[in-house]
Amino acid sequence: MMNNRSITLRLIVLSFLEFAVWGAYLTSLGRYLGNIGLGNQIKWFFAMQGIVSIFMPTLMGILADRKVQAQKVLSLCHLLAGLFMIAAGYYCKGAGTGIAFGPLFTLYSISVAFFMPTIALVNSVSYNALETAGKDPVKDFPPIRVFGTVGFIISMLCVNWIKIGGTAMQDSYTQLTASGILSLVMCAYALTMPPVPTKDDAGSKSITEALGLKAFTLFKDRQFAIFFIFSMLLGSALQITNGYANTFLGSFAADPALANTFAVKNSNALLSISQASETLCILLIPFFMKKFGIKNVMLIAMFAWVFRFGFFGLGSPDMPGVILFILSCIVYGVAFDFFNISGSLYVNENTDTDIRSSAQGLFMLMTNGLGASIGTLAAGWVVEKCGCFENPAGWSNAWYIFAAYALVVAILFMILFKDPRKVKARSAGTVQA
Repeated sequence: MMNNRSITLRLIVLSFLEFAVWGAYLTSLGRYLGNIGLGNQIKWFFAMQGIVSIFMPTLMGILADRKVQAQKVLSLCHLLAGLFMIAAGYYCKGAGTGIAFGPLFTLYSISVAFFMPTIALVNSVSYNALETAGKDPVKDFPPIRVFGTVGFIISMLCVNWIKIGGTAMQDSYTQLTASGILSLVMCAYALTMPPVPTKDDAGSKSITEALGLKAFTLFKDRQFAIFFIFSMLLGSALQITNGYANTFLGSFAADPALANTFAVKNSNALLSISQASETLCILLIPFFMKKFGIKNVMLIAMFAWVFRFGFFGLGSPDMPGVILFILSCIVYGVAFDFFNISGSLYVNENTDTDIRSSAQGLFMLMTNGLGASIGTLAAGWVVEKCGCFENPAGWSNAWYIFAAYALVVAILFMILFKDPRKVKARSAGTVQA
């Protein structure tokens, strides 16, 4: 049996590196694309993460289940993700001011297609290592996962503060190169993880079961159908600020009176408050779940999205407007964590064990797959219609539209979705209809 302290430290490094790869470009890519004249194409870069999330994690998961040990699949995915991301950076360097959408988008898309499955694969590798070491993943993994967010934040801050050739990485293709290099480090490091055995009985599963399609029968239940539809509707908000917040803050540089404010020059550092908030909000969820119940916690998350977008629309980089930007970053932790984690718990508590994993996969597909893809493309359309890249004043209108959307979703959810505790109580005959 492995040394418990040693495996914990090794998994902390694994989680740290995994999310450092993502943090190197996720919040700053939009700003760079805007700088090189591809602002109207931002929606496609962020929608692609959702599109590939619909099928690539499943395919790589089946490969890890049946044929190749998970830590080796993780290594392979990071190898390909890293090489194609470095190639994207190399292309941008060589193209100079003539960067074209097609080549950059193609290289980037192949990279994220192999990166997105690694998030789930890291979980699988970590759970196996903890179980092999005689530890409880439910108890011991969350504190390890927190270091993933720490890695994301540190990567964001490095991209914000480090300048290469006199240009901050958040304004340069070097953020892509840095992400690719970190992926190659992960490629090597993943192979040092304890081997994850393939499942001998995996071949006995039907394709329907292997792909998680059995979980779609949950749509026959009215409550679950409503829940999954709203998961998709709220999932539409997930990538909007990742794609456009940094671009929005950078747009204030056109105003000489605001160009040198902290929020404009160090936008990635400001946005890192969102990830710090996310880390802290994870710790609040048990209290809120016990005090308010799943429905109310999910509602809190939905209204937090209203404030997330609204504060961006109302704020400005100078004082006191920048306080609203900071508040927007703080409420992000509530908006993101409260729905994602409470939604996952709802699925876990209300599904049979034989489809529980598939149902979790369906929840992720609706939020991070379909929802995020549709939402990002729709957000791009709104940004274009508001003329944000031609007239920075249009950004406020765009943020207000996003806030209004989140408000409508929250109100409809409040009306249509029933509190699971009350539903169960009625079923038991303890509450009058």
